[in-house]
Amino acid sequence: MSERDVTGNALGDAAGSAGSVALEHHEGAAVLRVDGALDLALAPKLRQLAERAARLEPELLVIDLTGVTFLASAGMAELVRAHRGPTASAPLRVVASGRITLRPLELTRLVDELAIYPSLSDALVR
Repeated sequence: MSERDVTGNALGDAAGSAGSVALEHHEGAAVLRVDGALDLALAPKLRQLAERAARLEPELLVIDLTGVTFLASAGMAELVRAHRGPTASAPLRVVASGRITLRPLELTRLVDELAIYPSLSDALVR
């Protein structure tokens, strides 16, 4: 049986009404899979799991935005926080392809700061 927090969510998951974030492990890398709208409601959950992942001291942190249906400024702020914030202990790679996720990152020029990959398999290659 998996461990649960006070809300009943599994400790490796955070879910909201409009989306979810799941923490997975892939051969020394921590992968955060985001589904749904990455907005003001889901961004704190991404931050919580990114901080949890950093405490595990992975060799690599990957945030997979493949399942994101909307990328708001609050979500992009959390990507920057994971990249250069106080808990940024591992290199960050972001999986983003398609207009919904890649276009906002291009418009804000975050593609110049973040390592963007078209697929999870590409992001996991070291």
